[in-house]
Amino acid sequence: MSSIGARRLALLVAANTALAPFAIDAYLPALPRIAEHVGSNVHLAELSLSVFLLGIALGQLIFGPLSDRVGRWPILVGGIGVFVLSSVAITAVQDIHALWALRFVQALGGGACVVNSPAIVRDCFSGREAARVLSTMVMILMLAPLAAPTLGSFLLHLFDWWAIFVFLALYGCLLLLLILRFLPETRRVESKPAGLRQVLRNYRTVLTHREALGYIAAVAFSFAGMFSFITNSPYVYMGYYGVSSTIYPLLFGANIIIMASSNRINIRLLARYSPRQLLRAGLAIQLCAGLTLVAVIAAGLDAIPVVVTLIVLFVGVNGLITPNAVSSMLDHFPGMSATANAVLGSLQFTAGGVAGAVVSGLQIASVWPMVIGMVGASIMANLLVRALAGSSTVAGHRSST
Repeated sequence: MSSIGARRLALLVAANTALAPFAIDAYLPALPRIAEHVGSNVHLAELSLSVFLLGIALGQLIFGPLSDRVGRWPILVGGIGVFVLSSVAITAVQDIHALWALRFVQALGGGACVVNSPAIVRDCFSGREAARVLSTMVMILMLAPLAAPTLGSFLLHLFDWWAIFVFLALYGCLLLLLILRFLPETRRVESKPAGLRQVLRNYRTVLTHREALGYIAAVAFSFAGMFSFITNSPYVYMGYYGVSSTIYPLLFGANIIIMASSNRINIRLLARYSPRQLLRAGLAIQLCAGLTLVAVIAAGLDAIPVVVTLIVLFVGVNGLITPNAVSSMLDHFPGMSATANAVLGSLQFTAGGVAGAVVSGLQIASVWPMVIGMVGASIMANLLVRALAGSSTVAGHRSST
């Protein structure tokens, strides 16, 4: 598509997708204060994170097919509008149930935004070029979770917890203006829009495509492993290893820096290797980091520098995994990319929400629930991508060499 360049497209879709990590990470430092405000305990307040992830999963299932039917632009504008209004409403919540309900609605709007970003990229590019744009998008996107906890902590201490959601509403308004000004409709015009039956058939097509399921599994289980860490990281770093609240954001941010770096490396490597080759390499590195972490902790050698280094490697290598898996999966569904991405995104965020809820819900005073969740998810990602997409990967390797 000639009306928008790759760099501007990457900036717009990254800013759009950043709604989700801002909404996830910015309010984490304020959870104890929010729990106090609504007269609940912090564990029930933490469940609002899982509620948000599940809401994004459902939002993608609903709005992905609608995006393929009516276009990317109206779904984006409507989703951002819902996100902004619900963010404002959250500032006035008085009980935990209202918090859960509004976070769910906020996530539905966020899901409409998230599902469109890879679909827009796929509308405009394909193959290695799509993987490069996705990598650029994800690299820019990494700034959001890097800055979000620090920004949330700053707003919490300067004002109160509600200021975080005011910021989210203002960010949504700015994003809406940018989309109205710069983003054209990118959906390819079909002769006949898909009806409900066709949408269900499309979902069935994606869910029964063996190779696509392998790529979806790679993204979903890698995401589950990452959220096993994210959900439990405040306790593990500050509670278990005694890291101060001042140092914690720096350790958390190191994961994002390495992830952005691996995205940058991925862009360069795509000139020589296929997305499928780089996906398998990323999954292998992640599993090795996880297994080494298990060995280090079991041997009692888990000094904080060693643990942080291995976790940073485990999380950071997602920069090699996600963009290559997404571009490889979407290559199979050029006519219904938003629907395909809805399936991927829904399973991805569901896996993250379930993994985070299980790890934190155990409430065990140990590092092991987090580590077992991380490694277990990585094992599943490696096994399923090889079992379901292995033959194509091998073929891709041979053709590229």
